[in-house]
Amino acid sequence: MRVLRHPATWIAVAVVFGVAMYLFQPWRLFTTVEVNEPLPEVAVASSTGATPAPATVPRAVSPAPAPEVLRSGRFVTHEHRTSGVARVLRLADGRRVLRIEGLATSDGPDLRVWLSDQPVTDSWRNFDDGRYLELGDLKGNKGDANYPIPADADLDSLTSVSIWCKRFSVSFGAAALTAGTR
Repeated sequence: MRVLRHPATWIAVAVVFGVAMYLFQPWRLFTTVEVNEPLPEVAVASSTGATPAPATVPRAVSPAPAPEVLRSGRFVTHEHRTSGVARVLRLADGRRVLRIEGLATSDGPDLRVWLSDQPVTDSWRNFDDGRYLELGDLKGNKGDANYPIPADADLDSLTSVSIWCKRFSVSFGAAALTAGTR
């Protein structure tokens, strides 16, 4: 084992180890990021027929109707054990939001939330084969979170959601989004 005594060998081993630690971030298997965002709400000014109040006086505000569930589905496990529910909601003001509730998955490097046109199967390999819309970084690997959906997103063709690890091109878990509530 004379080779391991050479300083250049130890430097190479240290560099390889450092790169592996950066890429794989194995400590994330033992970390949890919990997020508990409330259901999105839109406040609506009350219409009492009275003259509008001056800007310095707060207006009466009533809660908006509950969001409409356009599509929903349950997560299935792919590369990492994943569970929870995904719902596409339309808020009273017309905005759409992907709400993930009760999510439980592994923490990982570079996790994203994707709407995809790919079917949900037992395989995690197909989600980057077709069209997808990235809604942003996964806010937490446990709990409830909201992800705004752009107004021009075609929800008729984006029929699934994936927790996607961009660094390794794998789906941690996914849900097929079907019309109606679940």
